Amino acid sequence: MIEDKAKELGRLIGQSAEYKEVKRASDSLNEDKDTVTLLQRMEQLRVNAQKMLQRGERPTEEMERDLDGLLTQIQGRSTYQRLLVAQENFDKIMGRVNDWILEGIEKGATSSIITLG
Repeated sequence: MIEDKAKELGRLIGQSAEYKEVKRASDSLNEDKDTVTLLQRMEQLRVNAQKMLQRGERPTEEMERDLDGLLTQIQGRSTYQRLLVAQENFDKIMGRVNDWILEGIEKGATSSIITLG
């Protein structure tokens, strides 16, 4: 029963406007090759900086400047901004869903009535 209800909830979330917008925004970003290239360059710099930190070294000023520059460029991209807004809206909905689930758990824990449907 719980599995069925969880799958139904997942299906409903997948049909929500917020989820659909995240999907559209993500697809749009993935089609924006320039932004994808910037994100890949930024991730590679971040990985390199992390490796340096693990070795006890400090990332160079040039690496820090490059990361800051890439971040500024990426944040200015409309496809990236659209995805951030869509993700934030979806996260809000998921937060409310979690609150509703918790509310249901609390009610269920105090109820002496057993339901099977």
